[in-house]
Amino acid sequence: MEALIWIGAVLTLFGVAGLVWCILLVARARNAGLEEAELKAKLQNVVAINFGALAISAIGLMCVILGIFLR
Repeated sequence: MEALIWIGAVLTLFGVAGLVWCILLVARARNAGLEEAELKAKLQNVVAINFGALAISAIGLMCVILGIFLR
């Protein structure tokens, strides 16, 4: 079950990296000086990536907890 803990930790790190990437995308979009409609379109694309990264991170944390319980 130790492998499950490591797999979960890697998934969590990928999820957190995805969340950081989303933050950087939003910061770049806001600083680009886009019009409201263009900014809204870019931010809507980032929302999907954000939810995916959050889901991967949550699944990773579940794997870690499951691995600790089964250890």
